[in-house]
Parts: sequence; C-alpha cells; structure tokens
Amino acid sequence: MHEYTSKPRVWGLTCPGFPEEVGRARRWTRDILRGSPLAEDAELIVSELSANAILHTASGGESGSFHLVLAVSPQVIALSVTDDGGTGTAPKVEHQDQEAEHGRGLGMVTAIAHQVVVHDSDGGHTVTAELYREARRGGHPC
Repeated sequence: MHEYTSKPRVWGLTCPGFPEEVGRARRWTRDILRGSPLAEDAELIVSELSANAILHTASGGESGSFHLVLAVSPQVIALSVTDDGGTGTAPKVEHQDQEAEHGRGLGMVTAIAHQVVVHDSDGGHTVTAELYREARRGGHPC
C-alpha cells in the first residue's frame, strides 16, 4: 500500500436539520465510497442515522444540525452521526411489530453493521457504526 494512503482517511460533513439533508448525506457517502463493496450498506446506515437525528433530537429543530464523520481504513469503514441532543435518553434499539412505521431504524443499522456504539457527545449523542471489510472473529459477515 502506498505510504500516503496507508492510514485511515477521515471526512466530515455538517448538515442543517432539514429532511432533504438526509439525501445529501447519502449522496456524500456514496461519492466517498464509490467502488467499495460496502458502499450500499454504508449509504443505508447514514440514511437511517441521519433521519433518526432529525426526527428524534433537537437536530430537527429550527436551528438544528447533525454532523457526519466517515473514516475509511483498509480494514474498516466507520460512520458516525452526532445529533444536537435535546432528549433525556440515548438512542436504543426498539423492538417494534411489523406494522410500526417508526422505531426500526437503529435495529436495521445494528443488523447491517458489525458493531454499533452509542455515546454521549457535547450535549447530544453520537452513533458510530462499523463495517469490516472482512469478517472479524465474533462478527458477522456482510
């Protein structure tokens, strides 16, 4: 591997909390990961996490925003979405019936990603999903 591309590369994008920005986040992810076999999974994850930030936190408020970070290394693609907070609880997987119209996004992200971590971040929360280029011990294959 070339010395200039052997380390992880990191991109960031801050979006206003408007619903149409979910499409922008998806396109941004697709452009960065063009040609990667994990691009579609990453695009779906970014879409779900961005929509959750807008729907369930202050990110969707009048002056709200959400921030994306995409880190790519030879082994892992890590996608993080940070919201503006405004909720008393951290995002969590909810078990909804099949008729539910909301509440299944984080569960879908958890099913697609090899690892999902939720942590507090500057008054809000950051959800990070990792996709491994090759299945690791204890992980599931893509």
